[in-house]
Amino acid sequence: MSSKKKDNVSANFPRGRLAFFVTSNVHKFNEARRVLSEYKLATAMLKIKAAEIQDDSLENIAKASATNAVKNCGLPIIVEDAGLFVEALNGFPGPYSSYVYRTIGTRGILKLMENVDKRDAYFQSVVAFSSPEEAPKCFHGKAKGKISREERGSLGFGFDPIFESSGGGSRTFAEMATTEKNEHSHRAEALRKFAKWYTCGSKRRF
Repeated sequence: MSSKKKDNVSANFPRGRLAFFVTSNVHKFNEARRVLSEYKLATAMLKIKAAEIQDDSLENIAKASATNAVKNCGLPIIVEDAGLFVEALNGFPGPYSSYVYRTIGTRGILKLMENVDKRDAYFQSVVAFSSPEEAPKCFHGKAKGKISREERGSLGFGFDPIFESSGGGSRTFAEMATTEKNEHSHRAEALRKFAKWYTCGSKRRF
């Protein structure tokens, strides 16, 4: 990103409350924006072309993505990586959830879980913050639940239609509006941890 474009983008937000959320997923950004607004944190969606990082660790993926994003744009940024971990599948798809979703989708997971009674699963999220002056710092969130027997709901995205949140009764994330999902989700938990750290008086960088 050119310095002129960077200055124009940055001018739209108050200094001290600015971080750019790097993603091409509008649904993910909207969830993040709502959570961060609880802390009066302004954020904007920033798309950066980069090679997809594959690793066995969500934290390693988030850190590498944050480092690459800062090198590309020179701005304070947030990245988030998440995975669905199914216990009966030994944690699959885990850190490879994005690739698995694109290839076999929710129906593929349900197919793998046919005739499986133990359906415990959890979502894990890692939010990484970085800036030109600071190495990536990570914040973690987790949401426990079960894999449903069928797809349910038209809201959310990704594996939401097959994940029954422990905090939402028997409903899937895709059956919850964003506000309610943010009360239970892994992503919201990680983002709140970041926001509390970022907005703490001694921690404000910008």
